[in-house]
Parts: sequence; C-alpha cells; structure tokens
Amino acid sequence: MAKRVYLFNEGNKDDRELLGGKGANLCEMTSMGLPVPYGFIITTATCREYFQAGNNLPSLLEQEYRVALDLVEKKMGARFGDPENPLLFSVRSGAPVSMPGMMNTILNLGLNDDIAAGLAARTNNPRFAYDSYRRFISMFADVVMGVPGEKFEHEIDKYKQAHGKTLDVDMSAEDWQEIIAIYKTLVDFPEDPFQQLKMAVEAVFQSWHTPRAIIYREMNNIADTLGTAVNVQAMVFGNFGDDSGSGVAFTRNPSTGEKMFFGEFLFNAAGEDVVAGIRTPLQVEALKERQPEVYAELYKTQALLEKHYRDMQDLEFTVQEGRFYMLQTRSGKRTGRAAVKIAVDMVGEGLISEGEALMRVSPEHVEAFLHPTVDPKAKKDIVATGLPASPGGATGEIVFSAEEAEEVAAQGRPVILVRRETTPEDIHGMKVAAGILTELGGMTSHAAVVARGMGVCAITGCGSLSINYAEGSAHTDDGVVLKRGDTITLDGTSGEVMLGDIPKTEASSSDDFQTLLGWADKHRRLKVRANAETPEDAAKARELGAEGIGLCRTEHMFFEARRIEKMRAMILSESKEERQQYLDELLEFQRQDMLELFRVMDGLPVTIRLLDPPLHEFLPHEEAEMQALADAVGKPLEKIREITEGLSEVNPMLGFRGCRLSIVYPEITEMQVKAIMTAAVDAVEQGIQPKPEIMIPLVVNVREIRLITEIIDRGVQEVLRQRQVSVPYKVGTMMETPRATLGADRLAPEVEFMSFGTNDLTQMTYGFSRDDVGKFIPSYIEKKLVDSDPFVSLDQRAVGRLMEMAVQESRRVKKGIKYGICGEHGGDPRSIRFCHNLGLDYVSCSPFRVPIARMAAAQAHVEASQED
Repeated sequence: MAKRVYLFNEGNKDDRELLGGKGANLCEMTSMGLPVPYGFIITTATCREYFQAGNNLPSLLEQEYRVALDLVEKKMGARFGDPENPLLFSVRSGAPVSMPGMMNTILNLGLNDDIAAGLAARTNNPRFAYDSYRRFISMFADVVMGVPGEKFEHEIDKYKQAHGKTLDVDMSAEDWQEIIAIYKTLVDFPEDPFQQLKMAVEAVFQSWHTPRAIIYREMNNIADTLGTAVNVQAMVFGNFGDDSGSGVAFTRNPSTGEKMFFGEFLFNAAGEDVVAGIRTPLQVEALKERQPEVYAELYKTQALLEKHYRDMQDLEFTVQEGRFYMLQTRSGKRTGRAAVKIAVDMVGEGLISEGEALMRVSPEHVEAFLHPTVDPKAKKDIVATGLPASPGGATGEIVFSAEEAEEVAAQGRPVILVRRETTPEDIHGMKVAAGILTELGGMTSHAAVVARGMGVCAITGCGSLSINYAEGSAHTDDGVVLKRGDTITLDGTSGEVMLGDIPKTEASSSDDFQTLLGWADKHRRLKVRANAETPEDAAKARELGAEGIGLCRTEHMFFEARRIEKMRAMILSESKEERQQYLDELLEFQRQDMLELFRVMDGLPVTIRLLDPPLHEFLPHEEAEMQALADAVGKPLEKIREITEGLSEVNPMLGFRGCRLSIVYPEITEMQVKAIMTAAVDAVEQGIQPKPEIMIPLVVNVREIRLITEIIDRGVQEVLRQRQVSVPYKVGTMMETPRATLGADRLAPEVEFMSFGTNDLTQMTYGFSRDDVGKFIPSYIEKKLVDSDPFVSLDQRAVGRLMEMAVQESRRVKKGIKYGICGEHGGDPRSIRFCHNLGLDYVSCSPFRVPIARMAAAQAHVEASQED
C-alpha cells in the first residue's frame, strides 16, 4: 500500500506531483530550518483514490493521519482536542499547480465550547479565543457543511447595529460568545475535533470540483486528473494582539518586476483578512518600524528563499506575540512585464540560464507588451484612485456581479466588474471582464493576484468608492455617482478610475522584452511567418519579427469597393471573353498589391494562396443590392438573380472553391500568376529581392496539382520571357483535406512545399462547421467530450496524426520539401509545440501573435532539449 501521509520533514520541493505545491514547499522550508509550524500532508494520490471510490475516504486513512498527528503534537508541545493545552490546525488544499484561492481552506480547526474556554484561560486572552471560535464556526459551516457565510455575517451586522458597535475590534469576548450562541442556531455544528478533521479533509478533496476550480483549470489548461493534497498544519495566530499580525510579501514587485522587496501587513489580523481584502493593509515596512527584529528575520528569509528557488517568491507569514513564522512560499504570480523583467534580470544575476528565462515567461505574458494602455496625453476626468494591481488600460460598462458580467459580455459589450472585494466565486465574471475594480483589498488581495495571472487590468483598494449593490451604484468621496451601465476607464498602471472611454496608446516594448525575444530567436528552430494581405499588416508583422508571409489570402484583396465591383462583374460574366476583360482590370490591382508586399518583405518569402472562397460570397443577396449591381454591370436584374442562385450551394465550404476554381476557370489562375510574377519582376528592377511562393488550395489528388502547376509554370515562363528577368519562385500546396494528407506521398514529387491549413483540416476531420461550432462546443468542453476547442488548439490525436502521416510519407519520397502551418493554430503555443516536435519548418500566424509564436517556438526547442 502506498504511503498516504507525509510529515513536513519527509518531503522536499521536488515532490509537487505527490504532495502538491504548497506541501512540497512546506517540506522544503522545514528542511531549510525555517520557522514553519509543523504538520502533515495527505497526498494527491489519496485524493484521486477518494474520487475513484465514489467520494469515500480510504478505510485506513484516519489511522494513518492519527499516527502523524501524534508526532505533530509532540513536536508542537500541545494536544489536539485537549482543553488544557489545545493544538489547533489549519486545513488547506494544495494542488501540484498553483490555483490561488480556488479551493477550500479551514482555519482554527479543533475548537469547541470546552476547548475555546481552555484556549481563553491558557492564553489569558478570552477575546482572541472566542473571536477565533466564531471565525471557525462560520468558516467550517460554509466550507464543509454548505451553509452560506453570508448568513453568519448578517447576524454579526444585526448584533452590531443592536448594540451600537461598528467594527470587529469593538467586540468584546462576551459579544463573541453571544454571536457563537446565535451561530449554533444556524448550523448543527460538530463538537468532536476528530470528526471536524475528517469532514475537513473530505471538504478539501471535494473542493477540487467546485465551479470556480473547474473554471480556473479550464482557463489555465490544468489537468482535471491531478487532484489536490491536504495540508494539515499547526495554527499560529496573527490576531492574538497588537504584537501579532499577518502578511503577504513578494521578493520582487509582482507588477513591475523591480528588484525590491514588496509586501503588505496587518497588525492583529488573521491571514485570511489580508488575502480577502477585508481591511486595506499597510506596507510591509510598517513592520520594520514597530518590530525591527521580526522584519530583519523576514527580510533575510525572503532573500534566502528567492536564491534557493531561483525565482520570485510569494510568501505568507504570521507574527504571533513577536515571533515570526513562515506559512507558505511559492513562485509568485506576476504581470507579463514583470515576468519578462524578472527573467532577464535573473539571467544577469547568474541565477538562471537563457533557456530557463525563456521557460519562465509564458507566451501569454508576451501579450502584455501588445495591449493598449491609457494615453498619458489624453484629457482625463479622474473620479477615484486605487492601487495599481494589474497594469494596462481597460474601458467598459459597469457591472456589479459576476453573473451580470457574463450576461453583458455575451452581448459583445466590454465590462468593468466593480466589487467591494472579489472572491473565488467571482472567477467566471473576472474571466470575461475587460477590467476589475474593487473598493477593498490590497496589491495581494484575491482580485489583484487573479487579475495579474489572467493579464486583466485591475485596480484594488479604491477606498474613495462606496459601493451599493442594491442600488447598482458606486459613490465617490467627491459625490460622483457611478451607475450600472455607465462607461468608465481603468488605468491599471496608475490606479486611476476615469469617466468615459479614454483614448489608448499602442502597446510599447522594452529593452528587456527585446532581449528576451532575441534569446527566443537564438534558441528556436521553427521559423515564424505571418498571415497578411495588406502592406500595413505585413509591415507590422515584420516589425514584430515575422520572417516572411506564410499565408496571403488573395481573395481578401478584392473586397474594397472599387475592386469588388470588378470582381462581381467577372463572376457574372457569361463568356470567357467577357470574363477576361474584367480579369485584365483585376490583374492591375493584384500586381500593385503584390509589389507592395514584396517591398515590405524584401528578401523574405511571401506565400500567396490562389483564390479560394466560394464565389457566391462576393455577390449581394438583398434585392436592392442586386439591383445596384445590375445597374453597375449593365445586366438585367433577373440575370443577376439567376446567376447568383446558380452559384448558391448547400455547403459552400465544401463546394466550388479552392483549386476547383482554377480547374473550371483557368483564366482566373492565369491572371493571378501573371500579376504575381509581373510584380516580382517589377520588384527586382527596383532593387527589391522578391521570394514568391504560389500555393494551390484545397487539393484532394495529384492530378489537380499537375493540371494547375502546368497553368502556373506556363504563366510564370511567359512573364519571365517577356521581361528577360530571372526570378526564383516555388509552387506548393495547402494541405487542408484529409485525402490530401493521406496521399501526401503522391503529392510531394509535384511540389516544393506543403502548408497545413488546419482550420479546414480540422473542420473536415471532425465534421464540425467552424462557423457554427460556437453553438455547441462549450457544452462539449463542459461535458469533457473534448479537451478544448479544436479550432483554437490543434487536435493532436486525429488532425495531428494526419499531419504526422503526411510529413513522414512525403519526406520518404522527396527530400528537402518544406513544411509549414498557416491555420489559426499557428499562433497557439500548444499547437506550436506540436509543430516543432513534428519537424515542420515554420508556423504562420496573425501579425500580433508573431512575438508569442517566437516565444512558443523557443520554449518548444528548450523543452525538447531538456528531454533529450
């Protein structure tokens, strides 16, 4: 039988999978000799065992943890359940991957009427004892027994009002005893400490499947199968008196990355008061002024832990009667900009390597450099100021609940979630919000930590706001009233709350960011190209590091007003001669566009896909629009209607598009080839080095490729002979049908490159319409029928298998063939990792995803090197 219970001296930081991150780090700190209250850990494997047994604890588990409990009692010099010398516990969750605030915690476990009286006598502090007891009852009832915590808070509010008391500090021991009596009328509270412990262990396991934990795992791609450990740790008390307190600190600033010890502290407060934001905390330097010896020990400890873990640490600590205790350390959540600065600085400090720095910065962190910020020059009507918890600028409509945030966001309108303080239950609203604003809480509150992790702009501790949920309003100290539906702007960098939609500036880079991207380019094998059709998009892509264009969708070049008129006239032509007339006009548009792309991408490849979409997409379907088109092209309305109806298809995405257009109307392909190569020759004559790559879309067999390649080669040679200039070019195909991938060995000899169009390949493999998948894919994900949206992250089991077969079989018959991917998956980090492992040569993505793709490609290479 596997060991299910570990004491804090029996594990280390490498045991995360078994003991969870919190437990592994408690063991590590214990082994380092730090002042950690002793305890034991029930493993993640036991959690999985619990669920596999139908939510039943293993029969021998209680026997095992009672043995551990005896050893903890000896270590702490107190006994669990003993009124004369009581030992109390905190019972906390701890997954292998950090999920801050997403699962359950129970504090002060082990109290009952007798033990509370014993604690009061032993500590000579009855107010503390009964305050701790009432906290425990409400927390235990809420977390373990399912009685909403609001019921208990309501009773306290009623009592305070009746007795003329305002704050918790106004309450005496006798007041808390009366509150406890009221609490016990609301819940059938168990008096037996051992029953409390057993129920708490089960509650922590069950919290793995709370809605907020499930949403967080989905947002962060955390596997459901990991489970959580249970950490049972001896309690120390920050609310013991004025010489006690609780704090949270970071070894570096989590918002900016600055190398500066950063934290917050509350005197005479329990740890949950700091995290929950119930009171706005003091800066940790306040501890230095009142208890310099404690501060010195804290400062020494944070420096030791950062050096030991070689990463910025998030610390939780308690001071009880002037004695310092460490409760937790973990790698701290940080903003994207902070992540980059910390990684680069730590390389400079010799703590980590370049490869480790790359792995420390998620591709999503890179987005922090690509988001707009509030324009510093803009006129601003500032109505309130809070703490700058998560940087960036965000504008939206005010909502006051997570449910309302979801409802308004689903209508396509950005929202600012305004709360007194957020709790883990608000996660679904925080997920969809453009920004988060809280009245209470500090830089380490739930709102701050979660928002930074999600990259969402947030302001916390905005004390000049007074929020009234019933009215749906927030009042400022200056008398301004913000109502539900009003538009406000948050500046998460300055902490300013402003009326209206304030202009934003383009996202800015930094020297650290460019250094990191330079390392990414140095350590990656995959090239990164961009999907672009306009000179503006191409220029932005190159500015962001693109190494060419991997997909130029030529049909997108014809939607401008003057061009679409000519395109429609060409489609409506009733003879080849008429069609050719309009194609000659379209050729000049196409030539100009291609020349500009070659100019922007001078010396880099430009992959140009031949015309692909269903022709009916270019035609109007409303009567008035049809009449306007008839007048423009000089044809009767009936003829326009007849031709339009003739082009209508039941399933246009599987219909008359792609290479089928080239086969039925070869003159369209001839026009495009002539435009591409004429532009290439013009570019050469202007001192530009063009590298055109012509891509045939939607092929299903080699005969299509041979026929269209003949058209392409004939058109290319005609232009080159006429202009007496040599321009190298390539011809390839877009691999986007299952039949093409299964016949890749036959296609390969006819082409020089293959680019996987995974949008269509996914669509055809699954039989899902990518335009309609939004109607049902959320239910598929919720019911675990798929792991993720296959149009967002590449399905490696089936679509990836088709790609793998295509690469292997085509490589076998033709050496040197190049492979790329140009579907939307080309910007998805998980998909990029798969492309690296598959041996593709490049990925292509939207311009603003290029830096993310560069990072992801580097991380894939570093990860593969580590595995080797």
